[in-house]
Amino acid sequence: MKFSLGFDSPQAWLDAVMEDFDAFLIDHAAAEKKASGMAISMLSHYPDKPDIVQAMIDLSIEEMVHFRDVIKILTERGLQLGADSKDTYVNELRKLMRRGTDVYMMDRLLIGGIIEARGCERFGLIANALPEGSLKKFYRAITESEARHENLFINLAKNYFAEADILERLNQLLDSEAKIVASLPITAALH
Repeated sequence: MKFSLGFDSPQAWLDAVMEDFDAFLIDHAAAEKKASGMAISMLSHYPDKPDIVQAMIDLSIEEMVHFRDVIKILTERGLQLGADSKDTYVNELRKLMRRGTDVYMMDRLLIGGIIEARGCERFGLIANALPEGSLKKFYRAITESEARHENLFINLAKNYFAEADILERLNQLLDSEAKIVASLPITAALH
């Protein structure tokens, strides 16, 4: 099930990232660390669902590898990891999660897919903007990885919910996500 984001990241966001790429890298490292932690949290919440447990084990490892790779880039540039900070984008999306066992699980999976889709879009913009070289190759690989992850979450949702219900809720969440992204300040950060 393919879906499209409802808002394209503006050129001003890409310009801010390219103008302060070091700040972006520090934020990117933190985002990868949080993504790995999110996957662990998800499998801990659903220990009775083997498909989710296995998928989240794999995802947590992949995100941690990305974290390690970004830390290597930071080190090469003489940078270091920053302190954790709140991610307004993710926190606003979490507020959309409905209460109730089944609907919460559906929302959690769909929002996971949307977050990965936004990451895919933004990493792709960065990959296209970077000059040829190892950094461009790295961001191309990260973009492909994020594309797989968005499908992973949606496919997991399909194991538990009817496709029509998924589509209806996904469209609602995509509309809300578009408004959230449009309202974010433009900074050299992933979100």
